[in-house]
Amino acid sequence: MGPFKPNKRKVHSLTGRITLDLVRQAFKAVRRNRGAAGIDRVSLKMFEANLPENLLSIMSSLKNGSFEPKPLRRHYIDKGGGKLRPLGIPAVRDRVAQEVLRRLLSPIFERKFLNRSFGFRPKRSCHQALERVLQDHQDGFRWVLDADIQGFFDNLPHAVMIAAVAAEVADGNILRLIQKFLRAGVMDNGVFKPTTVGTPQGGVISPLLANIVLHHLDEQLQQSGYRFVRYADDFVVLTSSKTQAKEALNLVSRTLEPLGLTLSPEKTRLTTFGKGYSFLGFVIASRSRRMRPKSEQKLKDKVRALTQRHFNLDAQLIEQLNRVLRGTALYFATPWSTNRWHFHRLDGWIRMRLRAMKLRRKRRSDSYRIRNAKFAQLGLVSLESFCRP
Repeated sequence: MGPFKPNKRKVHSLTGRITLDLVRQAFKAVRRNRGAAGIDRVSLKMFEANLPENLLSIMSSLKNGSFEPKPLRRHYIDKGGGKLRPLGIPAVRDRVAQEVLRRLLSPIFERKFLNRSFGFRPKRSCHQALERVLQDHQDGFRWVLDADIQGFFDNLPHAVMIAAVAAEVADGNILRLIQKFLRAGVMDNGVFKPTTVGTPQGGVISPLLANIVLHHLDEQLQQSGYRFVRYADDFVVLTSSKTQAKEALNLVSRTLEPLGLTLSPEKTRLTTFGKGYSFLGFVIASRSRRMRPKSEQKLKDKVRALTQRHFNLDAQLIEQLNRVLRGTALYFATPWSTNRWHFHRLDGWIRMRLRAMKLRRKRRSDSYRIRNAKFAQLGLVSLESFCRP
């Protein structure tokens, strides 16, 4: 049975709730999220060209249990520091099918999830998670267990995920479909690699499965009286003393062990609000709430890619650059953040990059040749302008 206690009132008839309207709504959600084609190279536009037949085929095969997902297409994204994060991109038809399952399962588990879980849940956000952390610090909980689960999505056993879902769901067809998605495998540079463990980052249903499994950790922390904030596999436990933080570390380690998971020794640490720690892209400390250096480096990498000297400084480039800057500012310029000085410095660095583009060189005196007002006329967004007065 493991750590998941079966509910006496399980849900039995989920397959019967799969309707053409549900499949259509799932497709609309997939289309909103856009995304690349999978291993079959069928894009959203191509899938939509034959939409009624495709949706009917998905509905029928999900209901009778004959649906067979295709292997994921491996894609790597830059994590910074020379590290790559592997993503698994499902085919469009598989994304729609996963979204159907997600919509069936989410209401069942959503009512069980605790208020201190914020990741990939309706009407919840990173900012709400960060605000809860700051409130806990204000309430006097100054010690922090800054925890990191080692390779969470890569190492989570399939049996654990199935057991966690089966504790609430008795529909064998749905459980078998989830298992099929987990075992679909990955195509990496033309080589098929089976997936015997883990759930792919990039899969539609992966975040929900993560929340279902880690709800067990939430329950253990709450029952032991700890304050914590979790966003998917990223979480912190907040205590009023170092002793309590050590006890929380032991509890977390004991709880993760039967789930087949461990904490990363290098990335898990005990610290204080005064010294600060990283959480959800911010460095949180008693005197500052600013974007962490890694987030700043990611922004700089994006700007560098757009502002190479052989590019032309034109309206299209400014538009592309503004999209990047707005996205960064909207996330990091919160009412409680302290990013003004960092944004001021970054704005200056971005203008320097643009001057070097325009003049094909880099000199301090060029700031007099192309004034800041010129960039404002071109419509360049200023990060600092997003900060509250």
